Amino acid sequence: MRFEARCDLGEFREYLKRSGYDGDPDYYERLVLKDPARLIVWRENDRIVGHAVWHESTCEEHSKGSPRDEEDTEALRKLLGKKKGFVELHEWWLIKNCRGKGYSNQFLDFFEAYMKSKGYADLVFYGDHPAALAAFKRHGYREGGYLKEPKEYIFYHSLEQKP
Repeated sequence: MRFEARCDLGEFREYLKRSGYDGDPDYYERLVLKDPARLIVWRENDRIVGHAVWHESTCEEHSKGSPRDEEDTEALRKLLGKKKGFVELHEWWLIKNCRGKGYSNQFLDFFEAYMKSKGYADLVFYGDHPAALAAFKRHGYREGGYLKEPKEYIFYHSLEQKP
């Protein structure tokens, strides 16, 4: 398994068609055109088999100009304390025939090292899929509550060195 930040948009579109992913492909086109490094692809034998999306965020705004609701803001403030900014792993997806092979731990190792190399210290993930939740717990992410809308758990992890 290999992970790459950045991807050819045409190749990524083809992957989305065959992957079973049911999200908005236009979202990725806007994302990749804005900042290609925010899309991370998972490759097995040089073929894309998964992807992840990340972006900078704050407790008050999901992304620039998109305010968070009160429940979300409160949960993030409890997790992050006085820290304001963080990286949100917006989503991750792996095609079905590649699941259950331990790739989630490999990806989280890559993602954390990549974020640290870019100077980020705090990571947040929202999710509801049982396998994803288990992977984040195994990797040391701290659960920070459950949002009623959209029904998701919040996880937090700090990359800062402990004294």
